[in-house]
Amino acid sequence: MAHVRLFRHYIHVPFVILGLIDLVVLAVSFLIAVFFRYFGELSLFLDNIEFLLPSAFAFGIVNLVVMVALGVHQSRLEEGMSGMMLRTIFSLIIGVPASGLFYIFGNEWLWYLGFSDILTSASVFGLFLLGIFRLIFFAVAGKDAFKRKVLVLGAGYRARQLLMDLKTPLNRQGFVFTGFVPLPDEAVEIGEEHLMRLPGTLLQHIRKYPVSEIVVAVDDRRKGLPMEDLLECKMYGVRIVDGATFYERESRKVALEMVTRGWLVFSDGFKVSSVFGVGKRSLDFLAATSLLLVGLPLMILTVIAIKIEDGLKAPVLYSQERVGLNGRIFRVYKFRSMVTDAEKNGAVWASQNDSRVTRVGEFIRKLRIDELPQIFNVLTGSMAFVGPRPERPVFVEQLSEKIPFYSERHRVKPGLTGWAQLCFAYADNEEDTREKLRYDLYYIKNQSLLLDLLIIIQTVEVVLFKKGSR
Repeated sequence: MAHVRLFRHYIHVPFVILGLIDLVVLAVSFLIAVFFRYFGELSLFLDNIEFLLPSAFAFGIVNLVVMVALGVHQSRLEEGMSGMMLRTIFSLIIGVPASGLFYIFGNEWLWYLGFSDILTSASVFGLFLLGIFRLIFFAVAGKDAFKRKVLVLGAGYRARQLLMDLKTPLNRQGFVFTGFVPLPDEAVEIGEEHLMRLPGTLLQHIRKYPVSEIVVAVDDRRKGLPMEDLLECKMYGVRIVDGATFYERESRKVALEMVTRGWLVFSDGFKVSSVFGVGKRSLDFLAATSLLLVGLPLMILTVIAIKIEDGLKAPVLYSQERVGLNGRIFRVYKFRSMVTDAEKNGAVWASQNDSRVTRVGEFIRKLRIDELPQIFNVLTGSMAFVGPRPERPVFVEQLSEKIPFYSERHRVKPGLTGWAQLCFAYADNEEDTREKLRYDLYYIKNQSLLLDLLIIIQTVEVVLFKKGSR
């Protein structure tokens, strides 16, 4: 099994295992630091181990949360081992004072976290041990033998969509395609090197060449779908999964080209309860208040910088109409990052190297400081902290006509940050907006407090490493 579903969000098992390994390694590193600092004798150390464990695991958990926030584990796929370790160094540096804060709240149980020399030594030991264990883990887990073997039934448009969109290392983390089986009357759009023409039945093939899953990705199920054969395979122990569901699970986005309204109706998800509503509003208020306290100095400096660049009479804020929950129009506030007459000729998409952006505006956009006034939209309830980014009415009207299901993103409150912002860069055209909608629909379909917390934590990476900013 290469993934688990926790509170409706898909998490790949290799990341779960790696996170647990990191937690144990960090806790052991802390114990090693304490041993050399205060004990030196193994029997004495073991006699007192029960008093050390709370501090050790608190140290591990704090540093693991910081690593998740900085995208350490995900960076292995995009930046390689060196990029992963560089982010780990950054995380461990932040983890020293963060762990020290825990001593203030639990000094009776976390007594050893109050010593900076122990925290520093534990971080150094942790860096070396994490490097060693990660090399071992990737040497083992990176082999195809640890991945699920997947057979795809279908070789038409939907099957080609699966092959093309899931071929990147970022998506294909836990499986390998063994082949694509075309149906008799189906147009073939898969290359011959990927096709698998079976002489017998699916079950006969699977008995000879075992697979974990069969993905049904046919273009028209009314044309000869071998239901009896699929049932035999299911009874044999092979999992049968719909192509759109498989795509969602592996890519963590919804395949617009593969889904129908029927799939949306009968698929799992889109569940909202009053308990979740109260919990989400409480999380919104807590996160927005915390961000306001942290960001207040930056907001004051931004006001001063705008005034210095454009004059004392220059406006600091600007507002725009945006489409919110259930299509209601509301006004969103930002720090002004463009010249005052930026849209004198009408609304246009923001673009890279936009000539309308001021020098201060360019800086605050890269760090997303221009978005900070939207904290007040969250506090007043017109926005959530996590959700799809709100769009302007003129663009919503255009995009709803061209992109299927685009209006469905207004089923939830728009957010200050969101799943699409973590997974995809800035959208400045229709095709990019289509791609971001795939991620927005995944969030709406699988929203939970856990997913909101994960997005909030990983937004730190977006701000620090400027992912998706423009």
